[in-house]
Amino acid sequence: MTARDTSPQPRPTDGGVVADAVRGHWADTILPMWLRPYSRLARWERPIGWWLLLWPCWWSAALASDHAGRPWPNPWHLVLFLIGAVAMRGAGCTWNDLVDVDIDEKVARTRSRPIPSGQVTKSKARVFLVLQALVGLVVLLQFDRFTVLVGLASLLVVAIYPFMKRVTDWPQFFLGLAFSWGAFMGWAAALGRLDAAPVVLYVACILWTIGYDTIYAHQDKEDDAIVGVRSTARLFAENTEAWLAGLYGATVLLLGLALWLAGVGPFAWIGLAAFAAHLVWQIFRLDIDDPDVCLMLFRANRWTGWIFFAGLVADGARHLA
Repeated sequence: MTARDTSPQPRPTDGGVVADAVRGHWADTILPMWLRPYSRLARWERPIGWWLLLWPCWWSAALASDHAGRPWPNPWHLVLFLIGAVAMRGAGCTWNDLVDVDIDEKVARTRSRPIPSGQVTKSKARVFLVLQALVGLVVLLQFDRFTVLVGLASLLVVAIYPFMKRVTDWPQFFLGLAFSWGAFMGWAAALGRLDAAPVVLYVACILWTIGYDTIYAHQDKEDDAIVGVRSTARLFAENTEAWLAGLYGATVLLLGLALWLAGVGPFAWIGLAAFAAHLVWQIFRLDIDDPDVCLMLFRANRWTGWIFFAGLVADGARHLA
């Protein structure tokens, strides 16, 4: 493959199109014109981001309820985690775009994003960031004090992640630290404490995140090399499949350990087996030189999350008997 064009291009104004946005999405067809640039800034047209942030929360909540002998996780907690994931993913994207504006201006796929293209000023983006963070804070305050403290402890890793691509070949590890924090949140909200099972779940989610975000990063490896952005996609290069096998294999083993520590039943293990099969399919399907395949496999992890969650919920339902 050749490097994508990085020459200057016309900048869209407030109604402009973002090159890597989803075409025809409700965020660009139904929302008023003034709100559309902010929807692009928060990536509302790309729900895969908040799904991936949400899954550790829902997995942890379902695992905790099964451990406690409850038939299902607290529905109100699941709703709160959903709202919080959407808000905080949007805030994270806004923060990332503020930090990365100098890089985004140099890359064909990202130079049309709201800040580098001038659709949203930096000042307005900061206000939007604060508003989204306030929504996340309101959601967090619905939980007990212990869960609130656990949630606040995540802010440091969330804040430093955008800078890591400049200083390490492992920015995906730091993304994992932030995106996997929900493994603590679901358990803390359900039981008011933390045990070994959510800690192991957290580590498993970090490895899963490194895997799927490495796949995603292969879309941009040529541009990343030009502008000096580092990633595990560039680090692993032609050895990506072997690395994925190791990362995903360790993810499955650690999830199994978390299930064992939580003392769950057979349906959770069936869910884990199906989860593992889906990860194997990703590895065999991967073509690191085909951006469309990489994007498809990255997005497929939404269904990977559903598979494991369904197993946990089905296992919890045993307690109805």
